[in-house]
Amino acid sequence: MPKDAAPPRRTMRADARRNAEKIVAAAGALIAEQGADASLEEVARRAGVGSATLHRHFPSRQALLEAVFKDRVEALCAKAGDLLAEPDPGQALSTWLRAVGAHAVANRGLGASLMRDADLTLGETCHDMITNAGDALLARARAADAVRPELTITQLLKLVGAIALATEQDIDGPAEADLLLAIAIDGVRAR
Repeated sequence: MPKDAAPPRRTMRADARRNAEKIVAAAGALIAEQGADASLEEVARRAGVGSATLHRHFPSRQALLEAVFKDRVEALCAKAGDLLAEPDPGQALSTWLRAVGAHAVANRGLGASLMRDADLTLGETCHDMITNAGDALLARARAADAVRPELTITQLLKLVGAIALATEQDIDGPAEADLLLAIAIDGVRAR
């Protein structure tokens, strides 16, 4: 095998795959109740596995969070891809940022946890996927002079994340986040 080739990937035994699936399901439920900082020991307990099994499958909190939310992030990225065909690039970016905001509010503490604990050695992370998807929409909006030219996708995602963080504990957090994001997006438009 050439020295720069990736080693062949081993298939997971059926029992190991079931354990990983149980861990991801338990983590998703617990995070929905308690937020992204939920106890990993409680995740293992709810999944019916030991802490060592959890850590064998998911060596870091970030790895577990990415497993829990990867499908949802992929859906957000697919939505960004679909919005690239919209005739109004500014509205397409706005629509997508509002979808990201709704996702962030619904998944309490996820964005902050993924950004705080980022492990760049994991390869394409959820954060990278969202950044790349949003960057394509922003570039299109910038080319159409629909947004301020100095904006970066990182700035916009920080804005969305801050609004989500500020509203995730509100009784009607998603609606409050959407309203605040609409106000903020108005300031993003080109003048």
